[in-house]
Amino acid sequence: MGQKKFFPKKNLLEKIREDRPLNIKFGCDPTAPNLHIGHMVIINKLAQLQKMGHHIHFIIGDFTAFIGDPTGRNSTRPMLNQEEISKNVKTYQDQIFRFLQKDKTFMHKNSDWLNKVSLQTVIKLSSKQTIARMLERKDFNLRFRGNKPIAIHELLYPLIQAYDSVHIKADIELGGTDQEFNLLMGREIQKSMNLKQQVAITMPILQGTDGIKKMSKSLDNHIGINDTPENMFGKIMSIPDSLMWTYYRLVLLSSEEEVESYKISVKQGENPSIFKYDLAKKIVTKFYTKEKSEVAFDDFTRRFKHKTTPRTIPEFIVSSSSAIPVSILLKKVGFCKSTSEAMRLIEQKAIKVDGLRVLDKKFLVQTGTSSIYQVGKRKFLRIIVNVQSDSTTD
Repeated sequence: MGQKKFFPKKNLLEKIREDRPLNIKFGCDPTAPNLHIGHMVIINKLAQLQKMGHHIHFIIGDFTAFIGDPTGRNSTRPMLNQEEISKNVKTYQDQIFRFLQKDKTFMHKNSDWLNKVSLQTVIKLSSKQTIARMLERKDFNLRFRGNKPIAIHELLYPLIQAYDSVHIKADIELGGTDQEFNLLMGREIQKSMNLKQQVAITMPILQGTDGIKKMSKSLDNHIGINDTPENMFGKIMSIPDSLMWTYYRLVLLSSEEEVESYKISVKQGENPSIFKYDLAKKIVTKFYTKEKSEVAFDDFTRRFKHKTTPRTIPEFIVSSSSAIPVSILLKKVGFCKSTSEAMRLIEQKAIKVDGLRVLDKKFLVQTGTSSIYQVGKRKFLRIIVNVQSDSTTD
């Protein structure tokens, strides 16, 4: 299992020669509300395989989300509740069919079969692997050596997700390079149950907007596929220049020849921002339309090149019987997750009202006002504070 020969061409060719549609598996735990463009690296490949006539099995891990994938974690994940998971499942189902053909995609929730698995089956499944083998996993090994706790349910995660491969009789499973251990475990568990082993194919991981760590909502370096065209454009423009070429390849599937020609142009003195604008336009077009990408481009240049506010600004109406502290107001409209976050942003001079920085943490927003609030570089919102009447509720 420790060997790297987990996607040998021989095994893959043997499956293709069976002259039948292959069962292609991709699993994704709904631990966050939305997919991000980092997921597109694999989804692009799924779409290609689907066009070739193979069966795509998109597994939403609503059961495994209770455990939480320990991959890359240096501590135990907090467990999600059913309400959070169910909400995220719905958004995943809505989003995935923007890229895959609905009538040719098998959408599963792994709770459909894992909820029916008996304790006896779990014990038998656990007997297929050893603690020593689990500790070969890099993240577990580092935590064990660092004397950091590893909960028992975390050790079950690779086995439980591997059971998904058994249930759907997966021929091929796709995952990021960080998922190697989980994909290989699927092969091992299939073998232990006298099934043909899946071919595991790992795909490159897309770095987030910081240019260092993998794209992740929890690291706040993600570009959501449901981000507004304007926010998506702005986030792409914020990535390091060196990361542009990776985004061209992995998100837009640009050819090596095309990307190399761009890089040569930059080496010969072409301004890198020309290609970053091009990249941002093409990605927004991929998720929306060419027209919306042009509007997003215009919005970006208005805000950052000409230092003006966006052409269109969302509006939020709040009713109050008295003046509201700005920190509470920002939390109420969803600009900040908490009042303490709003306080930190004020300290960092990151909040503006009608173009003026808010420096006073106790700043009160009066009723009967309508102002444009800006948080950071990209978030704008017009907030109208109405006087609350006796019959009005917040």
